[in-house]
Amino acid sequence: MKTAYAAASLAAFLAAPALTSAASAEPAAYEFDKTHTTIRATWNHLGYSEQAIHFTDYDGVLLLDFEEPENSTVDVTFNLIDGFWVGANQERFVGHLNSDDLFNTAEFPSARFVATSFDTEDGETGTMTGDLTLLGQTHPVTLDVTLRQRAPHPFSGNEVAGFSATGEIMRSQWGLGYAVPNVSDEIKIEIETELALVTDEDDSEG
Repeated sequence: MKTAYAAASLAAFLAAPALTSAASAEPAAYEFDKTHTTIRATWNHLGYSEQAIHFTDYDGVLLLDFEEPENSTVDVTFNLIDGFWVGANQERFVGHLNSDDLFNTAEFPSARFVATSFDTEDGETGTMTGDLTLLGQTHPVTLDVTLRQRAPHPFSGNEVAGFSATGEIMRSQWGLGYAVPNVSDEIKIEIETELALVTDEDDSEG
């Protein structure tokens, strides 16, 4: 149930020198392609099935340095009110997610993930660690990240980087212990995202 966190995270991983042949003078800005991004948290429900929640309302700062990863910035905020998707006709469940039993969005309407370190040896696989703040508590989260492809988009020509990331957290660590252990404390985080380089043309729009 709490993916939030992580999501956005992968972006920082772009910071590996091996990912680009052209040197970057300074961190470059990227943005989520939200039509090709999925941020999902999965848990075991009473032993009967694996269920999932998708986080749909998020944004942040993705400044990526391919030569010096430590210069990158990944800071993503998840707006939780109206930011859950669990399938069609699930208003009752969404209401429960927003309640005091779980995310308590009336008091804590957002979650935030801030990357703190990146570790990669080959520029294609590695880990990203960051601080996840949820329900007023902050704890570290580590994601295993894979760069699937980084290349000009075949339609737009703009540079796009695609990532997969996975990790696991214990939701009770953030005070989300409702129904544990019948509903698993372990939450698997899965992220699939495409990040687009922000160009001067993008900056001039609007």
